[in-house]
Parts: sequence; C-alpha cells; structure tokens
Amino acid sequence: MDEPALINDAKNGDLDAFNRLVLQYQDMLYNTAYRVIGDPVLAADATQDAFISAFRKLKSYRGGSFKAWLLRIVTNACYDELRRQKRRPTTPLEPLTENGEEMESPRWLADSAASPEKQIETFELEQAIQRCIEALPPDFRAVVVLTDIQGLNYKEAAKAIKKPLGTIKSRLARARLRLRECLQKVRELLPAAFRLEEENAL
Repeated sequence: MDEPALINDAKNGDLDAFNRLVLQYQDMLYNTAYRVIGDPVLAADATQDAFISAFRKLKSYRGGSFKAWLLRIVTNACYDELRRQKRRPTTPLEPLTENGEEMESPRWLADSAASPEKQIETFELEQAIQRCIEALPPDFRAVVVLTDIQGLNYKEAAKAIKKPLGTIKSRLARARLRLRECLQKVRELLPAAFRLEEENAL
C-alpha cells in the first residue's frame, strides 16, 4: 500500500482511500485510546471521534509522520472524553469477572496455545499493568502510552501532546517511576528477568 498516495487521494475527497487508512490505523488508535482512558466503550468513542476529526482536518496535514499526526488527534479526543467524564461520571456496564471486577479484555482473545495457567497469569499481568496505567494522572498516562506503547520518539510525543520536549522527558521519567512502584505490588506476576532486575536494584 502506498500510504502517501492514499493520503493524497483522501485529501482530494476519495472516501475509499480514507477508509483504507482507517483500516490500517484503527487498531493502533483504539489501543492508544484504551490505554489512556481505560474503558473499552469510551475508547471506541474517542477513536471514532479521532477519525472523524482526522477526515475533517486532512487538508491541513502537511506531511511528516502520518502515524504521529493521527496519535495527536486521538490523544486530544481522549482528553476531551476524560473532561466529559469528569463533568458527568457514569457507571460502566461491562461484564464482570467472578471477583466482581470489570472484564477489560475479552478472554476469547487469549492465546489458545498457552496453558490455562499461563493464560491466567498473562491476563492478570495485563490487568495489573492497565490498573497501574489508569492510576497515573492523564498527562503522564498519555506520554507513557505514546512513547512506551505506541513507540513515538520524544519529539513526536511532544508534538502530539503540544508540550515542550523537556516536559515530555520529565513526565515520562516520573510516570515510569510510578509504574515501577505500582508494579512492585504484583511482583509475582512479572517476568523472572524483571523480578531479578528489581531485586538487584533494592
């Protein structure tokens, strides 16, 4: 797929070209939104809002990383959603686990080749990581998701969040420290190499 050609066609009103771009990036944008917001329904809403906004703003895209441009739009959509939730909190209607906790990732997506014990450990670790990410302030959360999960460099993250490079580095360092402290509560779920590294650091 020739992405620059698709972008150019979409800029000229070709809806099919834009839909192909959506198909290419929808999982990445949804994952980003989910990590920032922590709710699958609200993340889907933010992702949809981001694509609508991207379509409307496509003529203003001036080149550079299209991925970073989209991530900036979805991050802004997430901030908008978080602000809306502060004004009118809601009770989620997600299915619950046996312990009464919300089920954040569907069990049918688990790797069927892994043993049941491994699947449970993986699921519990994913839940723990997501809870730690959700415990971060939204500004820290967005930086972690954009750099550590989506792989943007500092400069791209700074542009996406519209903050100076130094602010991004500072927030990321503080966010990583908080995540490390949070994950210490579930050390037994962490991979052995990480546990050894942590034990040596103590």
